[in-house]
Amino acid sequence: MRTVAVVLAGGTGQRFGSEMPKQMHVLAGRSLVEHSVAAFEQADAVEEIMVVMPAGLTAQAREWSAGSGYRKVTGVIEGGAARTDSTRRAIAALGEDECDVLFHDAARPLLEQRIIAECVSALGSFRAIGVAVPSSDTIVEVCDGVVTGMPRRDTLARCQTPQGFRLSVIRRAYQLADADPAFAERPATDDCGIVLRYLPEIPVRIVPGSERNIKITYPHDLEVAEALLRRVQPPFRA
Repeated sequence: MRTVAVVLAGGTGQRFGSEMPKQMHVLAGRSLVEHSVAAFEQADAVEEIMVVMPAGLTAQAREWSAGSGYRKVTGVIEGGAARTDSTRRAIAALGEDECDVLFHDAARPLLEQRIIAECVSALGSFRAIGVAVPSSDTIVEVCDGVVTGMPRRDTLARCQTPQGFRLSVIRRAYQLADADPAFAERPATDDCGIVLRYLPEIPVRIVPGSERNIKITYPHDLEVAEALLRRVQPPFRA
């Protein structure tokens, strides 16, 4: 089964507090989005890469992807107003041929080869997978500033990306979401959430994530990522 990686870099990063989209900020000599593209370029099990960019930046992305020798980049498309809109556009651009697809947030530039390999492997047995790490904190439910619940910590995990699916599965989940008038009132924050809501019969298999696979949300997160990059990583072995 062909595997396509979709790098979602279509957002504006409002919480980052910069006029420039956060995925275009530089980390160790290359933009955040380039770090993600490079990770999939190095992954033997990934055949193609699609990049989803903000309006007005698609031409720039095509230039640097060609100039940097990213041979797996087969498409650069314009994203939508929300993350789910960008995913919809990527699904449409992928066409009708069945494949496995990995959706990865460009705001996670430290993606490890081990995670990519395990995601592709898991899609050989499951039609939906997510990456997560166990929660080290106690999580509480809060309403009006008052704790209303405290789920068991051993049942909780923090979601990361990539999130992977058989293309027909994620396409069907979005079709059902689009047909649901209530979806706009309670939108999902990621693609696994849409599958869980609209295709509950499809199990979502968890692939172990990594504490290195951090999400760049605020400017100081770049400093954390720089420090993590300076650490020596053990060599990846399949």
